[in-house]
Amino acid sequence: MTEHETPHPLRPFLRNWLWEHGRIGTRYLDCRTGEVCFDEGKKAGFADETLVQVSLARDAQALEAPPAVHEAGLARFLRAAQLGKPLEAGPPAEVQRAVQDCVEIALVCAYQADARRSHARHSLEPLFEDEIRAAVAEDIRRGYAGLREQLALYDFTVFHGLPSPLLFSESPFIDWRVRARPAMPFVSMPLGPYCLLVGAPSNKTSRAGPVAWQSVVAMGPFRDHNRHLTDTAKRWLVATSDEQLVALQERFAPPA
Repeated sequence: MTEHETPHPLRPFLRNWLWEHGRIGTRYLDCRTGEVCFDEGKKAGFADETLVQVSLARDAQALEAPPAVHEAGLARFLRAAQLGKPLEAGPPAEVQRAVQDCVEIALVCAYQADARRSHARHSLEPLFEDEIRAAVAEDIRRGYAGLREQLALYDFTVFHGLPSPLLFSESPFIDWRVRARPAMPFVSMPLGPYCLLVGAPSNKTSRAGPVAWQSVVAMGPFRDHNRHLTDTAKRWLVATSDEQLVALQERFAPPA
């Protein structure tokens, strides 16, 4: 388990939410203050939380290891998804790797709240800090290693051209199997304001199939995406317009 300060693993995704109308930066809502802010530049300085990173690989030599991400391939894939141009995403093998990188990053973000709770719990025990960190890592592995193996066999589709912009938060992974009512058999992660990576169970037992691309004209089952994402946001929410964020301010405003 390692604490990874910079760069934040979601920065490549946040570049798809850049505001470029005269000023380059990102519009975001600070969920701790309820304030709508603008972060200048492309470095997403507001995404500055320290992350706990645990290796979820079954054959990992050490528990403390961040996922090895191919940054250039991931950036190319994310840009192609936002533009809705699959031919610009790279060769199939590179696209497959980029999708797996997205999954790895999604899981890191997903288990942060559990890691904080685990650390608080073990801190009440008579343990040294290194023992606490090891206990937290084991807790995370028990809860998420199986999910990682499961998702490695999912078939993934990039849905692009969505008619309504998606929000983005520090915890962008949504497991619709447990969040939606009724449950829906897929998981998702936004790649840009108008594109979404969706994984669904496959009949394969050894490896996932090629990544599919699909243009859509309606939100369909994803109409509740922003609500689910907002429900789990604790630090920040990013949007393409102030209007989306202003509508959520009251929810995150501190008590008077």
